[in-house]
Order: sequence, then structure tokens, then C-alpha cells
Amino acid sequence: MVKVYTNLTTGGPISVYVEDGKIIRIRPLQVPEADYPKAWTVVDRNGKKYSPPKAMRISQNILAERNRLYSEDRILYPMKRVDWDPNGERNPQNRGKSGYERITWDEATTIIASEIKRLVKFNADGTVDGHQITAITSSHHNWGIVGYKMAPFGRFFGMLGYTPILDNPDSWEGWMWGAPHMWGFYWRLGQPEQFDLLQDAMKHTDMIVFWSNDPDSTHGIYSGQESNIWRVWLKEMGVKCVFIDPFYNYTNAVMDGTWFAPRPGTDTALAAAIAYTWFEDDTYDHDYVERKTVGIDEFRDYIMGKEDGIPKTPEWAGEKTGIPARRIRALAKEWASKKVALAGGVRGGEGSACRTAYGTEEARYLIALSAMQGFGKPGVSIWGTTMGAPVDYTWFPGYAEPHSQMGKSPVAKNKLAMTNPNKQRLYRLTFPEAILEGKDAFIGDGFCGQSIEQQFNKHEYPIEGNVKMFWRYGGSFFGTMTDTNKWAKMYQNDGPYALECVINQDCWFGGETKYADIILPACTNLERNDLGEWSVGGGYTTHAEIGNNWRVIVREMKCVEPLGESKSDYEIFTLVAEKLGMGELYTEGKTEDDWAEGYWNLSELSKRMSWEEFCKKGYFIVPVPEDYEEHPAFRWYYEDRDCDTQDYLNPKIKAVNNMNSMEPTGRSKELGTYSGKIEFASNSLKKLSPDDDERPPVPKYIPSWEGHETELYNKYPLQIISPHPRFSFHTHYDKHTSWLDEIPVHRVQKDGYAYWPARINPKDAQARGIKNGDLIELYNDRGSVVCIADVTHRVPVGVMHSYGCSAKYDPVVPVPGATDRGGCINLLTNGRMLSKNAPGMAPNSCLIECRTWEG
Repeated sequence: MVKVYTNLTTGGPISVYVEDGKIIRIRPLQVPEADYPKAWTVVDRNGKKYSPPKAMRISQNILAERNRLYSEDRILYPMKRVDWDPNGERNPQNRGKSGYERITWDEATTIIASEIKRLVKFNADGTVDGHQITAITSSHHNWGIVGYKMAPFGRFFGMLGYTPILDNPDSWEGWMWGAPHMWGFYWRLGQPEQFDLLQDAMKHTDMIVFWSNDPDSTHGIYSGQESNIWRVWLKEMGVKCVFIDPFYNYTNAVMDGTWFAPRPGTDTALAAAIAYTWFEDDTYDHDYVERKTVGIDEFRDYIMGKEDGIPKTPEWAGEKTGIPARRIRALAKEWASKKVALAGGVRGGEGSACRTAYGTEEARYLIALSAMQGFGKPGVSIWGTTMGAPVDYTWFPGYAEPHSQMGKSPVAKNKLAMTNPNKQRLYRLTFPEAILEGKDAFIGDGFCGQSIEQQFNKHEYPIEGNVKMFWRYGGSFFGTMTDTNKWAKMYQNDGPYALECVINQDCWFGGETKYADIILPACTNLERNDLGEWSVGGGYTTHAEIGNNWRVIVREMKCVEPLGESKSDYEIFTLVAEKLGMGELYTEGKTEDDWAEGYWNLSELSKRMSWEEFCKKGYFIVPVPEDYEEHPAFRWYYEDRDCDTQDYLNPKIKAVNNMNSMEPTGRSKELGTYSGKIEFASNSLKKLSPDDDERPPVPKYIPSWEGHETELYNKYPLQIISPHPRFSFHTHYDKHTSWLDEIPVHRVQKDGYAYWPARINPKDAQARGIKNGDLIELYNDRGSVVCIADVTHRVPVGVMHSYGCSAKYDPVVPVPGATDRGGCINLLTNGRMLSKNAPGMAPNSCLIECRTWEG
């Protein structure tokens, strides 16, 4: 007999079909038509009405979830590295080379607890000093409010007083480190509100400029293919689309847009030339600029050349970008004549251009261009085309931060994450250097969502002492961070600051797993109970539900027993806590279902449906009110009104009624900048970093430290960009999901091996004797990676394209710097920060050469 269960993934809700204890099929969540509430409707400028289909449009890779679950890569048993002896020789130099032996859970947890007791000081007053232990999760490990990264992980390590490794905003670096200085929104990590912008665009927008944005590939990050149909509607309406991207991306192919392909790292020059044309033609919105912005004179002086003697003309930009001046001027003139939505990333502010050297300037220039045309007026917005559907926000506020974090939530009696006295911090991007060199210094608190000033907090390592244990939780960083050979060097470091114990907790063998001393098998969310909301990752994101056509709360049901001896993350941490004598403190006597029910009872849904009914049915679709009122993002600002959007994190409005409604304050008409307005010349940078010529108060074009204007270009004349992948999600689906290897865009089979594609222009290929389907070696001074050539006109001469996030790290010999067959492009990328005071990664500032590879 086939049983059907419900569950939730990073790419959407699913129905799971199980027979004889094994999953036989996975489909998008199957909902009877009668269970759907009335669909929302948007109306275009001609009065035509549009409503979403009654279906769940999940990401393509999720359809292979069964294949991933039963992957040969699954970690089934606890294991220990054969030549690692916690009571003797630890041999860190052999990490990545040694084999493993199977051990029991009792052995594994006993060893781990012994290591923790050796390294942690448990004081008589109840405080804990765990500064010698550090740990980090990958982005988006397992979905669900109880099982997500902020829940059992944060609670466990907060209890131990560990040294946290601060995350960097790896998908939107330039926006977080740059945009708050121009428009605030530090509470949204630099990205803009997106409320009700679908309806606004349908009624008013004439043209959409997709700047470094491929939403059909990146799926709004968590929203599956829900927004694809919105862009179909816009195309049917005749809205013109312009794409600015060195790669002719997949959304462009669908939308048949006008393509501009600037050299990587020169987007700011293009934007400056557009602004120049508007100043020259006097086609910007004077009234708006005077009312709603400050610093326009300083900005104009730079653009027109008064400051540095270089007018930022289309001719000047043409030399930088490779785009003819006539095309730049034509784009600027058309833009000024229309109501334009600037799609500067899938959520308004994510994209490859901001992940380049000085990406802060790219983000600020996109804000500047939109502000010059009256940002917030009908049809003029910064809108990624993936968010902005009508939503009732009042149903499940208990899921949003901070309630979803197990160490802070009202569900918890013991607020363990709040009691960690350890002030020592590490930073993900420089963690390898901290271990290799025994010291580090950096600024900012990673995700700086508390204030603009938080970006300037200074950290020195060590404060208390060097870390000795590293607990790695989730997918591999070899494919997602930069210059990642240094991670291999870190693991194999046998110097004075060597890691003495490395634990890797994951569901699958990834690129980093083989560098662990102890491997712990975690089960997936298909093998445990939980609950969650589509697109809202454990409180990790804000208002992501507006990227869906249907707001869905899902009971994540345990569909099958955990494979092998794998256990849920909560169970794993509980076992170790019990060995430490801290089991009751950690669990409070609660099972995972107890925690889940507690979160449920915090929410408005508990007033509509009982927990038992929800567990039986498996989902609830939140209806949109019949009297739904639109509150388009930034309209309040354009019209000089109090902020009326549901941005409950905004410190200048007051969230009340369990964050269900907003009340104005005396500053509710303001943005989050020092002036309360859009700042063409940043007051916060003038105050906090006045002498920074790499993130100056007035945004500027600054040539990349690794680009076509550097000496290195003579040695490595190809610029490679590596955006987020189309058929994977970070490193969580590639390698573990063999079905994806049958998709040529993802991997290409040759001689029995699935190679990562790299796209190269025919002229560049011909000059190097490369033919389509050849194995090629991409290399620079940092590393060497083997890919399979895709010879195509979709990249211009001098540019290559290969997606980031390969989960397969397969060096031909197990030493750092060896040629990798797996396609880890980030072995090649530069580990340098965006700029000296903006500590973000810049993987798209990368010069390489390539040649055929014979093996």
C-alpha cells in the first residue's frame, strides 16, 4: 500500500509517496482544488486580470530528491580517521589522504565528549569557557524550523560558550557592505523591501532592466519556479526587458531581451555613463532628488568630471566595458523616457556584479540610477521580479526571527544562545588564515543587521586563546568560498596552531568530509518530523513568502526511517550533551515534536487549526484577505507618508500585535540613513570611514584589483564569472544527485566521468585549439580545475562562465593546489575582500587561462 506524506525543501513543498518503507516517488505538494483558497488577482494597465495556477511550482532539482536521499554518497555510520588517535598521534597532515574505520555511536560520542571536556572549562558558577571550540554550518543545511541551522546547532554550541565563526553574506556582498550607506535597510542586510511590486509593475512599469540577474535559474533562491509565470505575464503585456550580464542567461533566452555584456567588474562604469547622460540631457527627476535625497551636487561633480577631470561619458565607459558608446547612450535615453523597474538581483539586491572587487559601488550605483528617476513612484522600483505577490502576513509570525532560534525562542526556558560569555570571534572568509597563522583581524560582525555602525566593529583573534576543535556542519565550502585551496591547507596544517580535532556532521560525503577526524551521519528532513514555511528558512530570511503564489505552512512528516545509523541533528547534539551531563539543560525534556508544537502554539495558526489536525493534514494554505490592501514598496517614501509596509524589522516603525501590524513613530517617514534620505554622498561613510578611497562617500568606478586593467591580465587574459548554479543549490544537490548529471547544463558525461561545464567564446576557443566537448584545464597561480568545454556565443570574447558551487572536490592527488577534476571553480577565485574595509568575497574578479587537458 502506498502512503503519501508531506514535507518541505529549500525549493518548495512536496508530496512523498512511500511503499514498503521506501520512497518511490516525489511530486510537488498535491493539494485538492477544494483546499486552495481563492487566488489573488493582479490587474494590468489594460484591465486584464491575472491569477496564479492552483499548483506548487517547485525547483527542478527538488524533483530528484528521492535520488539524493538514496545516493551512494549518503553517510550511513559514524566513522573515525584511521590514523587519528585522540590519546596519541593525531596526524593532521594526513587529513584528506587517510581512510576511515566504522565506529559505534557510543564510541563517537564518547570521544567527542572527552575532547570537549579537555578543551572546555566548566566553572563552578555555571558559566562555561569554550573558546577553544569553534563551529559553523553551511548555508541551508536541512529545512524546517526545528532542524534548521539556527536551532539545534545554535543551542548546543551556545551552551558550550564556543567561539562563533561569523558568516559572510555570500550571495549579496556588495549590497550589504554598500547599500546601507545609501538608503539604510541595514536591518534587511542592505536589500530593499519588495512588497506588492508585482501589481505595481503590471499596472505601471514600461521596462525592466535585469542587471546581473537570472531569476529563472536562481528561483528567487527559495521560491521554486513560482515567479516564472509573472515574467510570462509581463512579456505578454509587452514590457520591454533589458539584460546587463556578461552571460546571455536563461531568463534572457525566455524573455527575448536586449543584451548588454559588459566586461566583468565594469558595471559601475556603465552606470556612471548612464547617470552622465541624464545630467547632460537634464532627464532626471529634479523634484524627487531635491525632496528625497542628499548629496546630489557631490555626485554630479564626480560624474561630470569636475572632481577628477574625467567626465564619465558613454565613450569613457565604452572603453571600460567593451560596450559601444552609442548603445550606452541609447539605453540611457530610453531608460529616462520610461517607467523602469531595476531588477538588480533576484530579491532586489543579489547578483554576480555585487560579488566583484568594489561591489559596494555597483550596489550603490543601482540605487543612484533608480533614485534619479524617482524611486518609489508608480512603476519605478528596484524589484528582482521574484517577490511582491499579495500575502496575508498575520498567520505565522511565530516563525520569524527571533522566535525560530531554539536558543532564544519563547518556546525555550533556557535561553542558551544568550548566555555565551565568550567575546572571541572568527570570520568564515579568513578562518583558514586564522588557523594557519594563529591570528586574524577583521571588521564587521558578518551579517550586520543591527546598525550601520556594526559594519565597523573591530575583531582580533585570538582574545582568549586559539581554537583547537572545529565542528563542521553541512555542505562543503570548497565550492562556495574563495581561494579554497587554503581550506585544504588549513585542514592539513601540522604547525603550532593546527586543529587537533575536526568533526564533520552531514548527510552526504562532500568535498570537505574526508578532511574530518570524526564523521557523523545526519539524516535528512525526509527522515524526521518538523514543520516549516515555504521560502522562510528557519527565520533566516525576511518576508520570503512574498515570492510564492501560495503561502504554505507544511508539516514535515517523517516519511521513512533514517538510513543506516543516521540521526537527526537534534538527536546527535542530544547524545553528546548527555555524555557531557548536560542533556536536560539542552533538551529541557523536549522531543523534536515538542519543540515543533511549541512553535506552532506561538503562531496565529493555532487559533485556526489544532496541532493534531495540522499533523494529520500536512499543510495549511494561508488565504489572502478579500479586502487586501496594496502597500507597494517605497510608495510611502515617494509620497512623504509614514512607512505602511509590513517591514516589522524597520526600527523607525513600531511592530505591535505579535508583529502583525505596524504603528508609526516620529521617524516613520525616514529611511535608515543618517539623514533619513537616499544619500548620493554618504554621511555614515563620511563619519565612520572618511579616508577610505575604496568605499568613498560618493560612489565611484574603481578598476578591479583583478581585471582587464591590471598587469596580471597579460598573463591570464580570460575573466571568469561563477554565479549560483541553475540545477543545484549551493553544494547540496550536485554530486549527491546523479540524475542531475544527465542534464548537460549541469554536468556532461565523458569517458564515464561527469565533468563541470565551462562556457567559452568560439574565438577564444579557436585561439587555444579547443573544441566543444574537449576537456580543458582552467588555471591561474591559485589552482587548476578541469572542466568540459561548452563553446558558445553566450559569452563575449575574453570572458568565461562556469557556475560556482560544485560539491565535487576531486584532486588528482590529495594535496592542496593539485588539479581538481570536480569543477570547483572557487579554487581559482581570489580570496581578497571587496575592499579594505568591506570584508565581503569577490569571486567574480578572477583572471585565468585555459588549455586542453589530456589527463
